Amino acid sequence: MNRTSAILLLILVGLLWSTGGFLIKLVPWSGMVTAGLRSGFAALIIYLYSKPKNLTFSRYSWYGGLCYTVMVICFVLANKMTNAGNVILIQYAAPAYVALFSFSFIGEKSTKTDWLAICIIFLGLGCFFIDDISLNQIEGNIVAVFSGLGFAGLVLFMRKEKKMRPIDSVFLGNLITFFFCSPLYHNEITLKLEPWLIIIFLGIIQLGIAYILFSIAIKYVSAIDAIIYPVIEPIFNPILAFVFIGENMGSISILGGLMIVFGVVSRSILQNK
Repeated sequence: MNRTSAILLLILVGLLWSTGGFLIKLVPWSGMVTAGLRSGFAALIIYLYSKPKNLTFSRYSWYGGLCYTVMVICFVLANKMTNAGNVILIQYAAPAYVALFSFSFIGEKSTKTDWLAICIIFLGLGCFFIDDISLNQIEGNIVAVFSGLGFAGLVLFMRKEKKMRPIDSVFLGNLITFFFCSPLYHNEITLKLEPWLIIIFLGIIQLGIAYILFSIAIKYVSAIDAIIYPVIEPIFNPILAFVFIGENMGSISILGGLMIVFGVVSRSILQNK
């Protein structure tokens, strides 16, 4: 596979990821239960794909798995607390975190263009905390920041394992999430069909297959590219939330989101000139 094919895969991944925001809100169970069950199905499909010969994993895979757990739990919790658009756009500040640590951690140097984009991204991020929103939404935005930090950590550790098995971090992360959330399952799970259909889609398609494709593509692009090219997610996620559940974002949050997307996309265009 070449870099162009990897980029196309990343765009497809972004499209799959974009379905997560509004679907999570349609599940009537708590964030922890939703996150755990979703990861259970994702772990199953990833195991069937990766077929690990043994259950011995590198320390970087474990570190990546822990970052993944932080990412998915915080993502689901934040979606239960604030607008889906806010969550994904705040999480999409992750390229800034990757740029801060990629050189010292994996030897991928950030350029002046990267740092300019980072400044724009952080200005946009600030807009989400000055909009006219409730305390619960502010807390949701804070949780979304931790989801972005987890995403950045996951990408860095997967890049560290690019010549080995980057998918192992995702497999371990889903297992950790499933078992970490398991004590809450018996209190909330029902036999109603609709929530289970949503959970199965979220686990197998939106998370499992998407991260299988992501783990393939990440071998052929830089760590920052791996976060930047699924840019379709923060564009489609709030659109889908508006269409299917009528969810609106505040005007200042929309401005902040546009700044984040602008910073990410303009960096990508300038880097490829």
